[in-house]
Amino acid sequence: MTLRVTWEVPGRGRGVCCQWDRFTDYWTHSTVMADFPSKVTTETSASQAQSPQQGGNRFQELTSNITATVDMSFIQSLPAVLMMIEIGLGLIHWALIASAYYTLVPAYGWVMFVAVTLWILTTILFLMILCDTLRHLPAVPWPLTVMVYQAVAAVLYLTAFLTNAATVNHFWVFHFSYNHMAAAAFFGAAVTIAYGASAYFSYMDWRGDGGNAATTTVPT
Repeated sequence: MTLRVTWEVPGRGRGVCCQWDRFTDYWTHSTVMADFPSKVTTETSASQAQSPQQGGNRFQELTSNITATVDMSFIQSLPAVLMMIEIGLGLIHWALIASAYYTLVPAYGWVMFVAVTLWILTTILFLMILCDTLRHLPAVPWPLTVMVYQAVAAVLYLTAFLTNAATVNHFWVFHFSYNHMAAAAFFGAAVTIAYGASAYFSYMDWRGDGGNAATTTVPT
């Protein structure tokens, strides 16, 4: 018994691709087969050459979309730098307290509440301004809102810092916790100053808009 597998070759009619004999258990190939792999190789190489180009175009489109969404002018402004300081040093502040035995002093419940809450809210506000989300909410007077938030945050963080600094000596028995609380007091003071500076610049930005509570100008 002989099994043949054939295919249509354009311009050459029907050709035998391969043939198998059941008695000899041997496959034989025709000479037409030599033309087939070269055609496959050529088509595959062309498709592979297009893949990197398509990937590069998609990456460029993604980059352009991100650039169009992000407000790069805000990143270069002083208020943005102050907010990044608030977020970075604020994270260090409450992380130092959380890594110590702060539950031994009930007053640290207030310190942690202020530090973590303001860190979350400031991060959200920073991302909203960075992604230009505020312009999609024109009903909110953002310059006034940001100014009030920064001022309240400065007052709250001042109370948290004073509480932190006044209770550091409670941990003198625990050397590890004492060092963490002392370092936390330092970072708490730095964050308080940053919020105070942000409140000042937010006030100047609000005054620059004429003190109009209904303005929709986004702070930069």
